[in-house]
Amino acid sequence: MDAIVISVNISAKKGIRKKAVPEAKVIENFGIEGDAHASSQWHRQVSLLAIESIEKMKAKGLNVDCGDFAENLTTKGIILPDLPIGTRLMIGSIEAEVTQIGKECHTRCAIYHQAGDCVMPNEGIFVKVLNSGVFKPGDIIKVL
Repeated sequence: MDAIVISVNISAKKGIRKKAVPEAKVIENFGIEGDAHASSQWHRQVSLLAIESIEKMKAKGLNVDCGDFAENLTTKGIILPDLPIGTRLMIGSIEAEVTQIGKECHTRCAIYHQAGDCVMPNEGIFVKVLNSGVFKPGDIIKVL
């Protein structure tokens, strides 16, 4: 089975859950247009988290879904934290480079307080965008 994008999620402000959108314009060396985390000033332009990670949190009794961990792309069929930094990916027509695995959470989010755990710090990844285009659900993800 191919790895795919199952949801594209954006938010206008940092620190809140992201909402699913039918597609999102992606800007080279910036990220997703209209997303609070997009910036040419840093390496975490787009965040990815697997639905398999979200399912783990659902199994703990949380009512969570795509975008609730502030990830831009919810994926299926690829083990994201196993991709080394520097790995190049094709996500649909967008080439991206893995720049960070996981993140340090300086403040505990509502999900952490509900479950005593969160998957984004250990299982989410971040990429830098290498060309402009569009992300949409159904995009195939290939490791280059």
